[in-house]
Amino acid sequence: MKATLTVTSRGMVTLPAKLRQALGLKPDDHLIAETTPEGLLLRPAVTLPVELYTPEREREFDAAEAELADLLKRKGAVAKGAAPSRRKRAGRRAR
Repeated sequence: MKATLTVTSRGMVTLPAKLRQALGLKPDDHLIAETTPEGLLLRPAVTLPVELYTPEREREFDAAEAELADLLKRKGAVAKGAAPSRRKRAGRRAR
């Protein structure tokens, strides 16, 4: 799709509604403008949401990590006391 755009004295460009709809652009979306050998390239900017954690939320993460570490530690202790694997048993018979 091609469209003719006008640059205002303040440097503003308006994208026609059909072009915005075709590209899925919504109000407040960001675009990256890049010069290329062919001219000007406009493309959507990828934005990622940022979450700022409160000290309380950080404590929740710390508690969950500690709980997971404890669980893995207990599973490791159980695995050490378990019967030898098939490979180890087969190796013992071969000797």
